[in-house]
Amino acid sequence: MSGALVGLILGLGLFCVWWSCWPRTEQTVESTGPSYADRLTDEIVQAGMPALTIPRLVMACAATGLVVGVLALGISGVLAIGVVGALAGGYLPLGVVRSRARRRRHALRDVWPDVVDHIASAVRAGLALPESLSQLAIRGPEELRPAFADFAQDYRATGRFHECLDALKVRLSDPVADRLIESLRIAREVGGTDLGRLLRTLSSFLREDARTRAELEARQSWTVNAARLALAAPWIVLLMLATRGSSLDAYREPAGVVVLIFGGTVSFAAYAIMRRIGRLPEEVRVLR
Repeated sequence: MSGALVGLILGLGLFCVWWSCWPRTEQTVESTGPSYADRLTDEIVQAGMPALTIPRLVMACAATGLVVGVLALGISGVLAIGVVGALAGGYLPLGVVRSRARRRRHALRDVWPDVVDHIASAVRAGLALPESLSQLAIRGPEELRPAFADFAQDYRATGRFHECLDALKVRLSDPVADRLIESLRIAREVGGTDLGRLLRTLSSFLREDARTRAELEARQSWTVNAARLALAAPWIVLLMLATRGSSLDAYREPAGVVVLIFGGTVSFAAYAIMRRIGRLPEEVRVLR
């Protein structure tokens, strides 16, 4: 009995020695980024359409695609052209939202340094952080006054600074605003005398970034416009051919349908590749 126990203990010891020779690999927890719905919601807010929601946008895409598809089918009499028109029309509302959000981001890129300078001046003058943000509803840039006016109203109604900051982040949905708001939140919690220097550093960084981006976008604008013209040219010719019924007989055949599908796929893929190659890195919201 004792011999069996000794053998068992010896076996367990040998097993532990063998097990220690195989180091355990650490399990890395993958950080999940924002979902497509979150990014689309941010684009809707950045476009200045707070009343628009994702279900409404989907309904608008479906309605526009249906109308454009029916019109294309009625004009050409070719089912394949009607399907292509429906797909293009379905993307139109989403494209308008993204284009408007992109233009508004470019416009706000130039005014964020002024916002930071206003806050730094107010803090240097002795105003508290809530008052420094509230005065932007009157003295801040025109594009951002409504958001800061809502912040001032929320703070007067509740007096809860952190909750009002969270609501302001949702209204702005901008990475620069996220960094600014979190800096003010930390300064409110821990205090300190470095807030003015931090704001001045952030202002100079934003101005330099806006200047660099403006130069790069000016240099690549002609390339992007040329690519858009190259994408639209064959489809404009197809629309011109749609005015002559005899010219569209080839697209009623299966081979013509295949040509349309292949041409649309190649056009979309080439345009997407061009946009991805020439796209400047956009700042993402990491401090949601």
